[in-house]
Amino acid sequence: MIGLDLVYGVAGAVFAIFAVSSVRDRRWANAAFHGLIALSFLAGNRLGDIANGVLVLALVGIAASGRMRRAEPAPPAEDRYGARVFAPALVIPATAVLGTLAFKAFPGWVDPKQATLVALTIGTLVALGLCAWLLRARLHEPIVAGRGLIDDIGWVAVMPQMLASLGAVFALAGVGEVVGRLIGAVIPAGSVFGAVAAYGIGMAVFTIVMGNAFAAFPVMAAAVGVPLLIRGAGGDPAIVAAVGMLAGFCGTLLTPMAANFNLLPAALLDLKDRYGVIRAQVPTALPLLAFNIALLYLMIA
Repeated sequence: MIGLDLVYGVAGAVFAIFAVSSVRDRRWANAAFHGLIALSFLAGNRLGDIANGVLVLALVGIAASGRMRRAEPAPPAEDRYGARVFAPALVIPATAVLGTLAFKAFPGWVDPKQATLVALTIGTLVALGLCAWLLRARLHEPIVAGRGLIDDIGWVAVMPQMLASLGAVFALAGVGEVVGRLIGAVIPAGSVFGAVAAYGIGMAVFTIVMGNAFAAFPVMAAAVGVPLLIRGAGGDPAIVAAVGMLAGFCGTLLTPMAANFNLLPAALLDLKDRYGVIRAQVPTALPLLAFNIALLYLMIA
């Protein structure tokens, strides 16, 4: 049955190509960084916990060294294809949606839990083939373009995975229970609005600190969502989870820790204000957070 092995295999192969390409350019830090990511994708489940931990520390050390650098930018390609250049990009989401529906309708070939990721990976491969046929792209061109993009992104490429892992570590360490006791000592007993406000604001605050709403969710769900809103107030688990994540996403708009969303665009657009994206999002994030808190209260009370 096809599952994450396909996804990890394709991702690992791509990063291995980036590593080899960086070696050819004598960009040793980039080569080591991409090579370690490739190793984690291709053999992470066989390395063991200690080895994977050392690998992550090595990635952090390389990123913090400041030795990663960009390659010489490739000359811009001549635009001879007009709107056709959008066709491969549109194939990816289309294949992801249709593939997910097909895999779930006809189980047995693909792990149903990973249907979307498998379909997304297949869509990417189909798009590459379409580029070669429709745009007459040579084999090295998508590799050079992809390497340029990953060089622009840099170490930020692995931040979402690390932050999501941090949330799992916090949950296993019992941080949610500690936070729950602290919140329980502050809000009035039986106050649904107090619990909702603590949950929504807590999701935003933990997201600001951790940079990822998926990392904040296990903590706040254990602290407030499950004990106070679902068990205590009888809230629908799906509604509590969905609106809580929306509240967390408001925190994503406000934090440099969400570097892939807020710092990377500023770097790619060469903005003078490194935090210009965050400043522009504040007027949206705060009212939206208040709206989510009010919405959740109305749906529970």
